[in-house]
Amino acid sequence: MDEELIDSSRLSLSRKSQLPGAGFFYPDSLDEERAEERVKEAVEDAEAVVIADTDADGLGCVALVREMYGAALDVATFEDDVARRVERWEATGPIDDEDEDDEDEDAPKSTVALVGAGPYSLDDALERVAKHAPEGIDAYVCDLCPDEYEYVDDELAALVERASSVSWYDHHQWGDDVLAAVRDAGVELVVGESDEVCSTDVTLDSLDYEFDDRWAELAAVTRDHDLWLKEDERSDDLSDYAYWVSPEEYVTVVGAYGVDLPPVVEQFIELRRVEKQELIDAALDRAEITQVGPWTVGVTYGRCSQNEVAEGLRERGTDAAVIVKPAGSASIRGTDEFQRAHEVAGQVNGGGHPKAAGCKPDIYDDMLDYAHHWTTNGSAAKRVILAAFERVAEDVEAEEAAAAEAEADDDQDEGVETER
Repeated sequence: MDEELIDSSRLSLSRKSQLPGAGFFYPDSLDEERAEERVKEAVEDAEAVVIADTDADGLGCVALVREMYGAALDVATFEDDVARRVERWEATGPIDDEDEDDEDEDAPKSTVALVGAGPYSLDDALERVAKHAPEGIDAYVCDLCPDEYEYVDDELAALVERASSVSWYDHHQWGDDVLAAVRDAGVELVVGESDEVCSTDVTLDSLDYEFDDRWAELAAVTRDHDLWLKEDERSDDLSDYAYWVSPEEYVTVVGAYGVDLPPVVEQFIELRRVEKQELIDAALDRAEITQVGPWTVGVTYGRCSQNEVAEGLRERGTDAAVIVKPAGSASIRGTDEFQRAHEVAGQVNGGGHPKAAGCKPDIYDDMLDYAHHWTTNGSAAKRVILAAFERVAEDVEAEEAAAAEAEADDDQDEGVETER
């Protein structure tokens, strides 16, 4: 395939909004081989390893662990890289997202290795670390939650056997059976309240180390975005920066500066935000609003920042937002009026929080399905997710009817007792 065909920097904004990034078109086998090699290189000489989600919350946990171990990398190298990207961006215009994410094979390594993972790759990350890490390593898992224990059973057991200790810090909603099984496996598991704290909060409170005040500030600002509180404008900077750069860069820079990012990083963020806003506007322009049960739901499609799009739909009066992505996944965002995002996602191969969840409908059998997905702005995925909303609405109606019936029975019993 001609590589220019998947080079996002050559596309118009409209087409870039409708198509996935270049990484989508790489075979999974190549990604798996590269991931295996990267994990091996990262952990083979490490004293500790953190398996974490690569958003700002998960990476904040990594920065904390590195601080405790005195294993932060030199920030100057990363600042120089940011300056070069700024210069290139200003000279040539937008560059492909994935050009900025590439890890330098000769980059310095921390003795606290970082292994990025997501909800659907957690088992692979656990398995690779258990396979390649030295005996007696300290292992941490942060900002990740398995939907079912059986998904990580064997892999976690192998890691517990390999490591001297395994600690797990998270704030998602865990099932009681999964909680018990992970703890029974020999893991120190701490799970915070998902609507009160982020995983960086949990990690900060759980590590046996005296952190200075800037780390509490980092946790607070990370929480502001992760829980979508939107009370501190700096939280958008952290979230955007984590999304746009390599995990190692983010961990190193926030580890050195906390929430007060250096000027060159702020300049980089401002440059990127011009295109970011254009992609948000494109997604909002193609949004549709529909009524499902008691909820007004906004549905759209595009490569964009889902939180900002969800906020834009909320301002239009929606209770919930669905943002379908070109790669096939979708984000579901709620409000105070809709706190069942995780229930909807759970019916469509996903999960998450009451107000923020993600999923990937199992509807893509071949590339023709993806071609249809791109050319119809995700119509099939939208239908499947809206059907999940309808099922949840039916469950809510049934719950309310059962509650009303139970209340009526109680009133009747009280009336009989009064007559006696």
